[in-house]
Amino acid sequence: MTTDALVASLERAGHRVTTPRRVVAQLVAGREGHFTASDLVDDARRRHTGIGRATAFRTLELFTELGLVERVDLPSGSHAYVACDPAHHHHAICTGCGRALDVAESGLGPALDGIARRLDFQITSHRLEVFGVCAACRRGAAR
Repeated sequence: MTTDALVASLERAGHRVTTPRRVVAQLVAGREGHFTASDLVDDARRRHTGIGRATAFRTLELFTELGLVERVDLPSGSHAYVACDPAHHHHAICTGCGRALDVAESGLGPALDGIARRLDFQITSHRLEVFGVCAACRRGAAR
């Protein structure tokens, strides 16, 4: 996701594009793999952007609400974020390098329909995160 795409999405959703929001968009666009809100704050400090912790957290929350980033619950119990396409998808996350790969629906729909029928349950949303080691990390060639 590029800075321009994040900014355009903010504009389309009717949100003001302030300088701090643009800076956070640049920080998010510059990340590869998953990142925490603290990672963004640290990046902002290193780059002397003047963006504070509260601004980074609020903007990240707005990006999450708009579907521009997605919260990922890590096996450690903590959570992180990945920049992604707003279309519904899932993630395969490398525990070695942190890279997050988008995974299409891949036949999950029928399985969810079956679960809903068996439980007499109306599913309103779902999220699937798969954790493992990517090919580059297995070869020892990760960034």
